[in-house]
Amino acid sequence: MSTETLKSVIVGTAGHIDHGKSALVEALTGTHPDRLAEEKRRGITIDLGFAFLEENGVRFGFVDVPGHERFISNMLAGAAGIDVLLLVIAADESIKLQTREHFDICRLLGVQRGVVALTKSDLVDADTLELVRLEAEEFLRGSFLDRAPLVAVSARTGSGLAELKKALGEAASEAVVKDAKQYFRLPIDRAFAMKGFGSVVTGTLISGSVSTGDEVELFPSGERLRVRGVQSGGKHVDRATPGQRTAVNLAGIDHTALKRGMVLATPGKFRKTRRMDVRLELLPSARKLKQRSRVHFHAGTAETIAEVYLHGQKELEPGQSAFANLKLQDEVLVLPGDGFIVRQFSPVVTMGGGAVLDPLARRPMLRDVGRAAFLEKLDKGNHKEILTAMTERAFPGLGHEEIVARTAWTEKEIAVALEEVSRTGMVKTVSTEPLVLVSGKLFEEVSRKIAEKVEKFQKENPLLPGIAREELRASLGKRVRPETFRAALENLAAQKNLDVQGELVKKAGSEIALQPEELKAKEQIEAAFASASLSVPSVKEVLAGLPVEAKRAEKLLQILLREKNLVRVTAELIFHREALAQLKVQLAAYKKSKGDRITVPVFKDLTGITRKYAIPLLEYLDRERVTRRAGDERVIL
Repeated sequence: MSTETLKSVIVGTAGHIDHGKSALVEALTGTHPDRLAEEKRRGITIDLGFAFLEENGVRFGFVDVPGHERFISNMLAGAAGIDVLLLVIAADESIKLQTREHFDICRLLGVQRGVVALTKSDLVDADTLELVRLEAEEFLRGSFLDRAPLVAVSARTGSGLAELKKALGEAASEAVVKDAKQYFRLPIDRAFAMKGFGSVVTGTLISGSVSTGDEVELFPSGERLRVRGVQSGGKHVDRATPGQRTAVNLAGIDHTALKRGMVLATPGKFRKTRRMDVRLELLPSARKLKQRSRVHFHAGTAETIAEVYLHGQKELEPGQSAFANLKLQDEVLVLPGDGFIVRQFSPVVTMGGGAVLDPLARRPMLRDVGRAAFLEKLDKGNHKEILTAMTERAFPGLGHEEIVARTAWTEKEIAVALEEVSRTGMVKTVSTEPLVLVSGKLFEEVSRKIAEKVEKFQKENPLLPGIAREELRASLGKRVRPETFRAALENLAAQKNLDVQGELVKKAGSEIALQPEELKAKEQIEAAFASASLSVPSVKEVLAGLPVEAKRAEKLLQILLREKNLVRVTAELIFHREALAQLKVQLAAYKKSKGDRITVPVFKDLTGITRKYAIPLLEYLDRERVTRRAGDERVIL
């Protein structure tokens, strides 16, 4: 059976030091997980160990974690991606400090199923074994392991191993199969160099898949790297799928630049972060957590320091939960739903944990009255509710890249959520390429402002046919996205509220209404240029003799220019359209009788104008492609 047809399940051990976790893994798989010389010399697990077992259509990847309290940070790195917990309790010692701490960590990280192994059962009598079983049942009551199998085993004699494998198989059958179509993510727990291969990283593939030849992005550095090869379970494979212990051979980077806590991911989809909104739960055994407390933060294989900003309260009591904003010392890659653990700053003990809600959160504001409801939606809502809540708070809009970075949803998931929210009217798609969403409320507000600004402009400028499109957009401020402006404008035009004519916007049905003296002045302007033919007067001279003030006279001139009755050749030269039309007729006749070449002096004689007008007119004709300059001559086209 190929690796891809097997169901892949990660089994994580947990338990106190010297309770036989590593020996049990070796008895189950035939592989001792300890790999460091110091581990073998001292007989204790210091760092993460790994082993594999194929049994009844399931490929188990065992992550053996250290039990000593000094190596809890290593244990936390191994807890990322666990599907099934193998809680190990030694029959000759029962439940100890690290048993409790490891179990709390797995519960806080959201592990849902598991099996309890009562190891070293050969070292105790039946009564002692039964007592330990009862203590374990009491300890686990009300937890996700409340009804989990408790199997007495001995790694030394092999007693109970078959029953334990069966129990693990049953737990594995309940484990959710991870979707290989999700975006790829591999938190790195080891990095090393292998002779003949180069840099290699390992980790639990928690989502998506990775294949030889893929480009991946390294977080938090953002470097793009190429995958030279992939291994799963110690075997070379073309493709690794989620739920597998995976080794990735990387090209283009030295192994010394790679370390635990980094993440390999699908390129261009996610963003590193130093601030996130979370749901935080304190253990009943923890100290009270005060506002802005510093804690050790663990997520995936990453570890850093965080400052806690509690939402709506100044402190968090043991056993209670709250929404919080975490400000991290170092950049990490986390996504919604990722579990995390916080440990007391000093002394370093596990105090709580929870789940990431918004990995790209803003700094919390004191008077952000909608934040609690927003976080509640992120915590408990479905895709439709989450997308609506995100859009409502995303001013000036929510783009496709931000949706992916803040949710890790695939294109299909986004499309389904978008279809659902579109029916509610609470979210408006203002652009499809690229995708941009705004809240229905914001869209209505922008539409209202556009209509108001157009009306105000036309009241203040009755002689202008409308406001320039770009001027209108700029008047709304930089916080209105161009996509929102365009969609709102198109919607107002479709509803017959506004007319959009090229680059001009006006109220639907509005026309310029000139007063009698304005009509007379307009006619005078046109007549002055029409009667002058090509020997036109100056603009200043024409406007000075009108029965209206200069500002209104200038606007009347602009109307004639927009109507194309007058044509501006230069800033100071304006001609009537009939004069220019007659000039083109003259040039056509000249070309027919004299040829297609004409000089400036000949042009002056032909038109009866001075050089003052001749040169600007010829340059205008060049722009209009009536003529083309060729040295000192013009070619009539």
